[in-house]
Amino acid sequence: MAILVDRDTRVVVQGLTGNEGRFHGLRNRASGTMVVAGVTPGKSGQEVDGIPVFDTVADAVAETQANASLVFVPAAAAADAVYEAVDAGVATIVCITEFVPVHDTIRLAAYARMCGATLIGPNCPGVLSPGRSNLGIIPAALFSAGPVGLVSRSGTLTYEIGHELAELGVGNSTIVGIGGDPVVGTSFIEILDQFEADPETEIVVLVGEIGGEEEEKAARHVAERCSKPVLAYIAGFSAPPGKRMGHAGAIISRGSGTAEAKRQALEEAGIAVGTTPTELARLVAERSSTR
Repeated sequence: MAILVDRDTRVVVQGLTGNEGRFHGLRNRASGTMVVAGVTPGKSGQEVDGIPVFDTVADAVAETQANASLVFVPAAAAADAVYEAVDAGVATIVCITEFVPVHDTIRLAAYARMCGATLIGPNCPGVLSPGRSNLGIIPAALFSAGPVGLVSRSGTLTYEIGHELAELGVGNSTIVGIGGDPVVGTSFIEILDQFEADPETEIVVLVGEIGGEEEEKAARHVAERCSKPVLAYIAGFSAPPGKRMGHAGAIISRGSGTAEAKRQALEEAGIAVGTTPTELARLVAERSSTR
């Protein structure tokens, strides 16, 4: 079992005929993902390396029974693409697109929840269950299957930590890059709850960064609701106050959202915090039953 995506996930790529959509859609298929359709308005009847293209997500779902969507469209069209996927009954939507306006994301997240869909992103690397399914831009070759669930605001740190774990003989159940914008479709807490309910996930790794208070909220939730071991890493200890670091959400404002404050909150909740990705991977490996 895995969370969000598995071997039965049937993916429609919105923007499959574009350069990024084609590259990553075919790459995901090559790693074992069932990419069953693409959507580009006005290009129905075309194919991308054997994958049929439809004008609408509704048409793609009707013809291929797609149950997940991967969104590779420009920022100006991203909101409409997500709404279209939700309205077509798609259960899991991964929006890779960056520069989606925050107010659009607020409305998208609320609409998806109201309709019973899960929105990951925007501005995220996606979701990977090693050996089962990959929705996004996460390099599947760096990861192996195992008992560690990983949820992260950072894409590149996700890759690094997953690779470090694999080098230590520890694999992942599911990797979820929720995105680094100030507002995202799915929170740390929502993913933590899914990992808590997943019988194949024994340990959870949380990768945060400066800015906002999502890590502090997650720490309180872990203390109150999570029975599984949770370990963490926070990026940005050397970030100067007021400077944006990588993501739109990674900015310290009025003294709040610092890496030190987040580490303190996590440790007070009983969460071990690695000082480097390498140290975090070692701490996880020491607790893993598969090593």
